[in-house]
Amino acid sequence: MMVLAPLYTTNYGAAYVGDSLLLLDQIEPNSIDLVLTSPPFALQRQKTYGNVEQADYVEWLLAFCKKIYRVLSPTGSFVLDLGGAYQSKRPVRSLHNYRILIKLCDELEFRLAQEFFWFNPAKLPSPIEWVNKRKIRAKDAVNTVWWLSKTDHPKANVSNVLVPYSDRMKKLQANPQKYYKPKERPSGHDISTSFATDNGGAIPSNLLEIPNTESNSQYIQLCKSVAISPHPARFPQKLPLFFINFLTEPGDTVLDIFAGSNTTGFVAEELARKWIAFEEELPYLAASAFRFLSKNQNQDVVTLYNKLLCQQEPICITIAGVRGHWHRPAVQG
Repeated sequence: MMVLAPLYTTNYGAAYVGDSLLLLDQIEPNSIDLVLTSPPFALQRQKTYGNVEQADYVEWLLAFCKKIYRVLSPTGSFVLDLGGAYQSKRPVRSLHNYRILIKLCDELEFRLAQEFFWFNPAKLPSPIEWVNKRKIRAKDAVNTVWWLSKTDHPKANVSNVLVPYSDRMKKLQANPQKYYKPKERPSGHDISTSFATDNGGAIPSNLLEIPNTESNSQYIQLCKSVAISPHPARFPQKLPLFFINFLTEPGDTVLDIFAGSNTTGFVAEELARKWIAFEEELPYLAASAFRFLSKNQNQDVVTLYNKLLCQQEPICITIAGVRGHWHRPAVQG
């Protein structure tokens, strides 16, 4: 599929260094089952991982989305995690995340399959000026997550992402006669006798409560051992876990065009999905290989990281009994 050599590969995936706008052109049309990504947000302050000014953000991101449309399969999904932001020096929200949604549907003919909202209860109060200092706004703790598709019927199975029943529902299932009577409710819902059936879990809502609290993972520990900083804008594994389980099957292909520390690729690997990761910053992508190391290979992490960074001929490092091997690319995008 790709002409360029990857930075590293695993049993199921490959990670590439380069500009995603160029790398997307290397992918065959209609070949990707899920594009799941979290681009640099349109923040007021410049971040170390790179972000675009709010005024230019919509058109900048739209250029990537045009190419995503080409590579996405007819039954595939495009899941876009977008954080909100305030306008510069004003306690007024930017509308960039909604403007990009409108353009995706009106100009590129994506369908909005459903809007999701990722609630991070562990997020620190921000922005400081309006929340902490002046105390005139509540903290911003929810990201918009747009689930888009090329057709009205993308592949999806909510049975793969059921959540535990509430205590009240468990009581109802144990003794349905005590807690409800089958009849049509004022809302128009017809509650039948099958309402108390145990289906293995409850249907999840489109509000995903997932704390972003990674602090002592293998990836974090190994970054410290090499004396480098982890990627500063990682999303939690449970976010891609939900959508990969929901929208793909084993053997499908998942693409992240702003891979960062490659959380998406790691989760896809664990779920036996093929994956492709694009990341422009070599140090971040090199460190993302730490996620795939076995415990007995951790002592070689400094050697691995340095080999991934060096500009030499392709190097293959076999990870015995785990997931694969690593390569230095012959050409970078």
